[in-house]
Amino acid sequence: MIGLAGVGVGVATGFFVGINPLYLVLALGAIPFLFYFFSNFEQAVIGLLILRSALDPFSDQQLPALFAIGLDALTLLYVIVMLLMRQTVHTDGFWWFLTSWVAFQGLWLILMALGGLGLDASYLSSSIREWVRLFSWLMVYLLVMQLKDRFSPDKMISWLFLALVIPLTVGLTQIGTHRMNGTLGHSNTFATFLLLFLGLTWWKLGHSRPRLPWVLLLGIVAFFYVGTKALFSLIMLAVFVLVLIAPRLNLVNLIGGILLIALVIGLFMSTEFGQERLASIANTPLLNPDIDISRAILLSYGDQNSFNWRLSHWHLLLKAWEQFPIFGYGLASAQPIGNGFLAHSDYVRALVEGGIVGLVAFLAFIVAQFVRLVLLIRSAPRGSKQRSLCLTLLAILLSISVGMITENIWSHTTLFFYWWSLFGVAGWKWNELELSQSPASTKTRWQPLS
Repeated sequence: MIGLAGVGVGVATGFFVGINPLYLVLALGAIPFLFYFFSNFEQAVIGLLILRSALDPFSDQQLPALFAIGLDALTLLYVIVMLLMRQTVHTDGFWWFLTSWVAFQGLWLILMALGGLGLDASYLSSSIREWVRLFSWLMVYLLVMQLKDRFSPDKMISWLFLALVIPLTVGLTQIGTHRMNGTLGHSNTFATFLLLFLGLTWWKLGHSRPRLPWVLLLGIVAFFYVGTKALFSLIMLAVFVLVLIAPRLNLVNLIGGILLIALVIGLFMSTEFGQERLASIANTPLLNPDIDISRAILLSYGDQNSFNWRLSHWHLLLKAWEQFPIFGYGLASAQPIGNGFLAHSDYVRALVEGGIVGLVAFLAFIVAQFVRLVLLIRSAPRGSKQRSLCLTLLAILLSISVGMITENIWSHTTLFFYWWSLFGVAGWKWNELELSQSPASTKTRWQPLS
């Protein structure tokens, strides 16, 4: 038996070394980590959540994909063990909706395999990879739900701030470069990631004493946010601030919101690149009545204007969609249809990849998140941290929805990794006794509501 085990280990070792020596290191490290995961569940999950923001530089080695698959396997294994031990596995109503939605996306895998879409089965591997990416969001939500009786919500979110450390540290080395991207590979991806934590910092600022550390962090995150030099991020920030202050509009909130927007726009316009980006809008149909869409498409071949190029690219994708309007071309198909370029509009992407059915499902998915947050806001006590957090997430969701008009935000995997982590925490049963501002309340041990 020992000899057979040795042969098995030898074969497995040779297999991993033949593919990539890094995989052998990961496979050997997975064994002790598995023991650690079950013996120190809370610390292991927190560590995994923090680690994700540092992995994108290793995309060529497929490390983010391996991380997602490993996280999925760990979560499923944990759930199976808990069920076998007849222990509680925490879920909520929205998790079941998310499960149904992800399962529904598998319809396009079946249709592609059967030849019922615009692309044939030779593209199935890319579609499967995209579906696994969506499935990993479902697993992140489920994994975070298992911590609901182990951490207070406030403490859980405080731990997530550590995910900023490595991206911002790397961003420091990029000061003076063309555009900052931290560890997230692309500046636009870094921008949406920072917007999420900008919102969380704003939320902490309103419920923490002393406030100075959070004011400083807000300024630091805003500095890096501007350093991404993403024009769409200015619109997203404006939407975020307007949604956030609208329900409780007063002079202080209004001044604070205006100052934050003015700070970011001022820093953006202080750079030559920012000035060029803003000036380029004047040569688009948005601000120039003499340029219609047809002329903008023609100009896009030589003026290097990114907005006019988007109009031309969307025209190409929509003409392709007309050939397969009901179910489209399949998951992750917009890039090959668009001559190697992403759609640069998540709504156009949803239409091309999923057809009319897919676009309706995509819009329903966004609306469902909106409804979930509104229901949580209405059920949470006024002035509570939970209510304020849900309002913050609602503002982020609406700003993301606006940004999706001209960007590939759906492909920002790291953003949604933390989004679903926070979405799960927002639905926990928050103990309002902990929300007291008295010093004595900080010494009270957190207990979940029954």
